[in-house]
Amino acid sequence: MCNPGVVPIVHVHANALLTGTGRTAVALADLREPHEILDHPRVRHLIDFTEPVALLLVAVLHFIRDEEDPAGIVRTLLDALPAGSYLALSHATGDLRPETATQVTMAYETAVSPLTVRSHPDITAFFNGCTLVDPGLVQVPTWRPDGKRPKGYRNVWIYGGVGRK
Repeated sequence: MCNPGVVPIVHVHANALLTGTGRTAVALADLREPHEILDHPRVRHLIDFTEPVALLLVAVLHFIRDEEDPAGIVRTLLDALPAGSYLALSHATGDLRPETATQVTMAYETAVSPLTVRSHPDITAFFNGCTLVDPGLVQVPTWRPDGKRPKGYRNVWIYGGVGRK
């Protein structure tokens, strides 16, 4: 999903930072190949798939084109998780600031991974099989337990939500 030369550099750097003393590892894989991630030995060693876990898909699904089946990717990952697990995701949208979304999408057209903005209903569909946690799928800065809207929140054109399987 990234420049092929960048991913190995990031992977090598991440491994250099890890001391091997904790419960952290890096698995070089492509989100478009979810079984590769789920079957990776490092993932299997660290994650007990019999206990609830959190799946974080933060600012990544908008780099998966429709023809790459983002809903199928999410479904595959969620299907591997036991009941009680959580899915947290954020995703760019054209619903909130269409002019900005259009400009950024155009800027990404020549990138290795173009940006695909999706609507509220399309993003909500990623949570199929989960119960959305209040306040649901909302602008990222408004997903707050106190319900307050921070200054400048209207500038954000990304939805975020958390769902419980």
